[in-house]
Amino acid sequence: MSAFAGKVAVVTGAGSGIGRALALNLAQRGAKLALSDVDVNGLAETVRQVEALGGEVESQFLDVTQRETVLDYAETVKARFGKINQIYNNAGIAYHGDVEQSSFKDIERIVDVDFWGVVNGTKAFLPHLQESGDGHVVNVSSLFGLLAMPSQAAYNAAKFAVRGFSEALRMELLISKAPVKMTVVHPGGIKTAIARNATVAENYDQASVAKFFDAKLAKTTPDQAAKTILKGVEKGKGRVLVGSDAIALDLFQRITGSKYQRVVATIANRVMPRKK
Repeated sequence: MSAFAGKVAVVTGAGSGIGRALALNLAQRGAKLALSDVDVNGLAETVRQVEALGGEVESQFLDVTQRETVLDYAETVKARFGKINQIYNNAGIAYHGDVEQSSFKDIERIVDVDFWGVVNGTKAFLPHLQESGDGHVVNVSSLFGLLAMPSQAAYNAAKFAVRGFSEALRMELLISKAPVKMTVVHPGGIKTAIARNATVAENYDQASVAKFFDAKLAKTTPDQAAKTILKGVEKGKGRVLVGSDAIALDLFQRITGSKYQRVVATIANRVMPRKK
């Protein structure tokens, strides 16, 4: 309880999936919550569930790509609660498409949300975490921030960037002996709506891509993911792998080096949704 009871935790992308599960698990552990999402209906449902648990919660529509809005949001949370201890930069979107068929806008959209959203949240809340004397930054990357996958170049780029940004920040915090810890999270396939809400390049069928993800890749529940993440946060881990698939494929990539790319390309060519 000491890692969360009475702490003020900010969770972006709290309207569903891992974000909602984090909010519920944090509430059960006695944290006070500032929740945000662009999905106002999903966010309202998360708030309802948190309040049913007796949790103290404030919520707000937030587009994490809007830097000035995120900076203002950090000040709003500080004014509301008096302190901020933890930020869970969880908001993210997915996209499926080969580089050649992906427009610049397709790639920019993923990078704006999945990378710059994390940077905006980290930069906006870091001074308040420092001020609290007991801060923690938790940035959600992905298994695809550890190894690449065909048709996921944009997502890989953003999630690899989150990993590099977070690991560098962790070293800076260690060097400066700052009262802030840093954890980067790499979930494998999680049973959320991210694939169903994803956009795809014109030469892929969105429904087929979503069906493939839900049936073949999504193995871990959001609640299991949240519990794993919070256990890692409590232990002050620098990296948290979520799901047996993330653990196994991380090991596979480290053992094989760049050779993993030929193996993955061969398997993906056999099992992934076919192009139109």
